[in-house]
Amino acid sequence: MTQNNTTTEENKSDEKRKLINRFLMRLTKEQPQMYYATTSEISRSIHTMIKEHTNRLSVEEQALVRRMTMEEIEGLLGFHAR
Repeated sequence: MTQNNTTTEENKSDEKRKLINRFLMRLTKEQPQMYYATTSEISRSIHTMIKEHTNRLSVEEQALVRRMTMEEIEGLLGFHAR
């Protein structure tokens, strides 16, 4: 992988993380009890929210989340929490 591709991949990860964080903020605002939920429950809820709100995202954001799995969301949440 060239330096450019590495930077692009890191940037994509950062953008995904920011997007997931936005959905997480919205989720905990709409459902405060989710604060106590497990990471897998939260990732499932965020995955559902993404599916429901994809058409409200920018084209770039839609491309980032198009094939995002619950496992990937869980990983991003776990990484973010540390």
